[in-house]
Amino acid sequence: MPGSKKLVVNLSETLNEEFNRALKEDCKKRSEFIREAIILYIEQKKSRKYIDEMKNGYLDMGQINLDFSEMGFSSDSTDLIEYEAKLSESDFPNDHNSETRRYILC
Repeated sequence: MPGSKKLVVNLSETLNEEFNRALKEDCKKRSEFIREAIILYIEQKKSRKYIDEMKNGYLDMGQINLDFSEMGFSSDSTDLIEYEAKLSESDFPNDHNSETRRYILC
């Protein structure tokens, strides 16, 4: 393979035995097996990093979204109180120049 580098890896006896069993099961050469293992490791590492970044983003946005929703709730509550106050002080449409009638809302 042009431009390739040689890699020396020290393995314990146990790990070497497992490695040789895996090679036999997959019918692969050592270099092919190690190359695929390295690629798989790098892909999983990138995927894990992306998932962690997404998790942190959602956690960061959680407080911001909560603040926005509470601002809206506060505004809606104020609007509702003002609306109910106006309703409770309504006049009858055919009632001219008389006192304002007050109705209690339950």
